[in-house]
Amino acid sequence: MLINVSRLYGVTVNKVIVGLGLLFILSFASSAQAGETIQISAEQLAEAIAAAAPGDTIEVTGGVFNGNIVIDKPLTLIGIDQPVIDAQNEGTIITITAPDTIVRGFTLRNSGNKLVSEDAGFNIGAPNALIEDNRVEDVLFGIYVHSGPGTVLRGNIIDGQDLDIARRGDLIRIWDSDDVLVENNVTIDGRDAVLWYSERLTLRGNEFTNGRYGLHFMYCDDAIIEGNRLTNNSVGAYLMYGRRMALRDNLIAFNRGPSGYGIGLKDMDDSIITGNRFLDNRVGAFVDGSPRELTSTGVIEDNLFAYNDIAMEMLPSVRRNQIRNNSFIENEQQIVIAGGGRLEANEWSVGGRGNYWSDYAGYDADDDGLGEIAYRAERLLDSLIGRRPELRLFLYSPVINALDFAARAFPLVRPEPILVDDFPLTQPPMPENAPLPRGTKEGNLWPVILLPVALILLFIAANIGKPRYRMPDPSPISPRLGD
Repeated sequence: MLINVSRLYGVTVNKVIVGLGLLFILSFASSAQAGETIQISAEQLAEAIAAAAPGDTIEVTGGVFNGNIVIDKPLTLIGIDQPVIDAQNEGTIITITAPDTIVRGFTLRNSGNKLVSEDAGFNIGAPNALIEDNRVEDVLFGIYVHSGPGTVLRGNIIDGQDLDIARRGDLIRIWDSDDVLVENNVTIDGRDAVLWYSERLTLRGNEFTNGRYGLHFMYCDDAIIEGNRLTNNSVGAYLMYGRRMALRDNLIAFNRGPSGYGIGLKDMDDSIITGNRFLDNRVGAFVDGSPRELTSTGVIEDNLFAYNDIAMEMLPSVRRNQIRNNSFIENEQQIVIAGGGRLEANEWSVGGRGNYWSDYAGYDADDDGLGEIAYRAERLLDSLIGRRPELRLFLYSPVINALDFAARAFPLVRPEPILVDDFPLTQPPMPENAPLPRGTKEGNLWPVILLPVALILLFIAANIGKPRYRMPDPSPISPRLGD
């Protein structure tokens, strides 16, 4: 038990004990050469950082440090048995201003909650930091990197504060920092992951969930986004004003907030969207002004769009996209033109190969995997809802069925096709490398896709032949017919 005698001597017994314990460390550190390893407990962390020489390694074995840490010289901090740094709801937990700093194996918790001061778990303002295998809990901002080229964020779990989504901070923010690697991190309950004004970023194997924008890119050229899970956000990823971005092999699913886009593309040039799974979003992919430059091309291929309200929504001004070898399976609407009209100057078949459409009514006579007649997207429903989105209220009503029947039966009311795919596929290609939804076995996505269809078919089969109403048996006291 610690006895407080501060009224008599102005210090606590606890501080005296810690001070004596550090006496040896301070005297040792003053004579140690750079690159030495110092072993301490978490309570001694601030004093050890102050005493260490640039290039030293500080191993912290368990314990709790209460307060904020500033690392202003190149150091390596290694946490053993997950020591805790608790900011006690005040300010940023660790601020790094020196290059080549490593922080590994700590639990950071309880940052401040002031947006104006951007209270964070980590604030990194120097190049070549390595932030690895840390738990960052109950923080406003998670890891904020500014003017920190070459930084690596790997294997961290970042959990935001319990606030309204617009009041939260960004759990990962990269600003003016080129060549940053963000790998195998998990962010939960943040606002966005913001990546702005940075080139050659790589995001690989991360999970962004329960936020507003899973990823929010602006003015980032040559980015690689691969193998990530973007789930249960309002928007999975919104990608703006960049060049040569590659979005490949990602799971983009269950994004159904007010916007509900799996991804949004705004003025993106020479982008490649390939090998992704777009599952159960309000809109799988929203395309606005992409590509922007007249000499640029967008490529959307080898993706799966399944069970979205709308697989792809595009503005009528969108041009110069090559859209091939994708599977469009049981989306409520396959393609919608926002505001109505017709898509011009986009290629829906490239090299004699188009896309798979689950509502294709054609046939494959020569068994070459291609339909013998073109796929024409000319549903009156899609044309009407493109101009008046509020008509989705009647999506499953008999009125819509009647309008579609009339459009097929009477050419006078048949709409112009939104698009024509001259070489539709008759077998759906499936992405091989994108992550699967949780609980789905590797290599077996068909149960996820076919289960709703199977349940509907079972319901229909169970009710075929059954009378809708059944006359009751005559009651013993009822008169017989003819009496």
